[in-house]
Amino acid sequence: MQTPIAIPTLDEIRDARAQLGDAVVTTPIRLLQDDAVDAAVGAATTLWLKEELFQRTGSFKPRGALTVMQRLAPAVLRRGVAGVSAGNHAIALAYAARRLGTTATVVMPRSANPFRVARCRALGARVELVDHIAQAFERVEALQADEGRTIVHPYEGPLTALGTATVGLEFVEQVAAAGHALDAVLVAAGGGGLTGGVACAVRLASPSTQVFVVEPEGADTMYRSFRSGQVESIDAVRTIADSLGAPRTAPYSLALNRRFVQEVVLVSDDQIRAAMRLLFGSAKLVTEPAGAAALAALMYPLRERLDGQRVGVVVCGGNVDAGTFGECLREPADVADAPTGSAVAR
Repeated sequence: MQTPIAIPTLDEIRDARAQLGDAVVTTPIRLLQDDAVDAAVGAATTLWLKEELFQRTGSFKPRGALTVMQRLAPAVLRRGVAGVSAGNHAIALAYAARRLGTTATVVMPRSANPFRVARCRALGARVELVDHIAQAFERVEALQADEGRTIVHPYEGPLTALGTATVGLEFVEQVAAAGHALDAVLVAAGGGGLTGGVACAVRLASPSTQVFVVEPEGADTMYRSFRSGQVESIDAVRTIADSLGAPRTAPYSLALNRRFVQEVVLVSDDQIRAAMRLLFGSAKLVTEPAGAAALAALMYPLRERLDGQRVGVVVCGGNVDAGTFGECLREPADVADAPTGSAVAR
């Protein structure tokens, strides 16, 4: 039996989007059609993209960070915020702090991509680098104690989900405005903040639409949590999709995902690379690996299951440097066509 949780309503999601205002943009959708797409997902399948990589800062992350920070008391907000991230959340936190007139300190592992570290600094954040992620969490707790900063979690909590839910509601309403509907929505998970919010909004706005969560094989915390029915963690992240590398799930986001998500499926790094190539070739999109993971699921483990359906794919981010992007586009020796795993909520 699932634990009762606070679930955003459609009115609350619309109000949250209104409060975000022009601090975020309503990202475009696209009906993607050409011969390469037909070959990759099936000619009878209709593919819609929600291009959240064109969001301010290059990913969906400002929606959640701003939704949390806009609701802080003025005196609390003035003391600043802090967060732990290897990339997109850190960039979003820097942007949100500047937008709201406060300061941000982000603690990042030394292994973080220099491109993302530079983006944080360019947006005015103070960046502290540590050797291990465990040290990062210790340091951010010290910042809270010593400087009075508010820790903004990258994916956990009702307000974060309320912010990310605006992605899902926009997607459904934009497709409807174009005279169409979606049978399924695919969205990639790190810790589950985006997927929980999107799934909630989509299922409330369009109850017949199924939502599938996608994870890399090497960062499968949500998959493990769906199988066990409880919060799970992994000892290391082993995937090119580093933005999806959450070391553990968290109680609220897991419960929200279990309430609204149909299933969690896994994709390999080579399948993600193939999806990046398709997005680049057919949509002319430069995505980070995480941004292509959801499409990879449609191309491989979910292709037969969703054949002939109207499928929406959230392209969640595009923060990638040229060198990493070029390396990811290299043709692999082989891309396995077989599904790599799936899990339903327990």
